[in-house]
Amino acid sequence: MSETTPVSPLRQRMIEDMTARKLDPQTQRGHLYSCKRFADWLGRSPDKATAEDLRLFQLHLVESGASICNRNRIVTGVRFLFRVTLRRYDLASETWHIKEPQKLPPVLSPEEIRRVLTLATSLKARAMLSVAYGCGLRAGEVTRLRVCDIDSDQMIIRVVQSKGRKDRNVMLPPEILDLLRQWWKARPKRRDAGVAPQQRWLFPGRDGHLTTRQFGRLFKDAAKAAGLRKAVSLHTLRHSFATHLLEDGKDIRLIQALLGHEKLDTTARYTRVATGLIAKVESPIARLITPRHRQATRNLEKPPGR
Repeated sequence: MSETTPVSPLRQRMIEDMTARKLDPQTQRGHLYSCKRFADWLGRSPDKATAEDLRLFQLHLVESGASICNRNRIVTGVRFLFRVTLRRYDLASETWHIKEPQKLPPVLSPEEIRRVLTLATSLKARAMLSVAYGCGLRAGEVTRLRVCDIDSDQMIIRVVQSKGRKDRNVMLPPEILDLLRQWWKARPKRRDAGVAPQQRWLFPGRDGHLTTRQFGRLFKDAAKAAGLRKAVSLHTLRHSFATHLLEDGKDIRLIQALLGHEKLDTTARYTRVATGLIAKVESPIARLITPRHRQATRNLEKPPGR
């Protein structure tokens, strides 16, 4: 019989504070990891920390080579501990965030997307990747789909309680509906035999639904088979979905609603990678070069005697 590790009163109180505020389980794990890392570096309980300890810890994160994103994530967890659980606002104010560099999200071309979907290693992989790209869903949104979320009458997919605890609807293309029906007939049926049909996971795993890590492996296998050499991830399909809609002339606010973005600025970043739109922009220099000037330029370029 294995012994359980006792939970300290401070850790238990922090867990209760996060649960009361309905923080996502993944966020809770991240905050606890951050505080454990701080406590390990400090060598004593965090409730004994000083402002100088916080300053030195943040310098330690910089010197250890942690990325800006990782440093900000750790500092956020430590700040929650001092601001919420310990009510030490003086120490919470000693934490700082560093502005992260804004990078253009990687995007695949329509031909690259076609190769990935065509060369998917299984019907399940093809169905999941098609939903991720064709509907612009996050990895976790795809893996958590249930049968009742597929509305073939209205041709929509209901995304239930996703990021930010929000519901939204996205379109259900006929091609994806046909692919999902093929998968439903071929999927293993023993794992959820006791569950009501409408509540069954669309992509079941061993314990519940397929995990995002397993889904990521399916994408990597398909990307490798498609011969992609770009540094891409499963989320690249969602970036490509938004970019291709912009290039097709779809309204940016409609794309914002489909993606479930709270702020329009988040969606607007795709205008910087929509190469089709950028290439169609007419430079102001075109207005400076008149037809007569163009003809004169061509005449100068002609060899003498012609």
